[in-house]
Amino acid sequence: MYVYTWYQWLLFFFIYCFIGWIIESAYVSIRSLRFVNRGFLRLPLLPLYGSGAIIMLWLSLPVKGNILLVFLFGMAGASVLEYITGYIMERLFKMKYWDYSNNPFNINGYVCLGTSIAWGFLTILLTEVVHLPLGWLVLSLNQTPATVLALIITAIFLTDTIHSVKEALDLGRILESLTGIKAELEEVQVQIALLKAETTQKMSELKTETMVKITNLKTETASVLKESVLMEQLQSLTENKEKLTRYLGFYRKGILRRNPTASSRLFGEALKELKEYSKKYKKQ
Repeated sequence: MYVYTWYQWLLFFFIYCFIGWIIESAYVSIRSLRFVNRGFLRLPLLPLYGSGAIIMLWLSLPVKGNILLVFLFGMAGASVLEYITGYIMERLFKMKYWDYSNNPFNINGYVCLGTSIAWGFLTILLTEVVHLPLGWLVLSLNQTPATVLALIITAIFLTDTIHSVKEALDLGRILESLTGIKAELEEVQVQIALLKAETTQKMSELKTETMVKITNLKTETASVLKESVLMEQLQSLTENKEKLTRYLGFYRKGILRRNPTASSRLFGEALKELKEYSKKYKKQ
């Protein structure tokens, strides 16, 4: 097994984060017919790939040369990491940043058999081919410049991570607020429809009567006032919804555009609306 220092492991982590970003961004950009800066971060780094590569190396380097064990260890390690990461991110940010629910043999949409098998083959490619020149490159660096480089990249990485986490948390709150407002809008609209139907029926009855009682007039006045209050509430909720939706303009080049396939189990309708607004905003 190869033995690396802490700063060498950090450099490997960032190198594989960058390689993962190239792979993902190229794939999504080709499918979208436009450049997509793929990933959770703004930097050209995908931590899942970096973490996956490190786990693959830790598990596979001791059995390097045994292709079957390299494949199995890499597949298992990367799949567990992907599941845990996906689970935590959905609970924290209210969104799935990748979703395999439509793929066969998936587990809660976080992992699927096809991707796990791909992780296994990637582990073989990584251990037997890719890591050889990269390992030589990192080991050839002198300790002082390598340490400084690792610390600088780590500081930038942590800054971007903090910013991106805040952005994702804000987006989760927006989705939750939009879903709540939509439910309130639907309730108010139902109340207005029922009130109008009730008022129409009463007015029809009044036309056939020769005398209009004062109590009926009071009832109708109360109904009109109630409808007026409901209409004001409806207008207020609509304005709040529009403000929240316009707030998405801050994210149009951010986390939604970097994750076009993201989904949300709890706030799916709100997320769909935000994505549609994001497309309209881009065209303006």
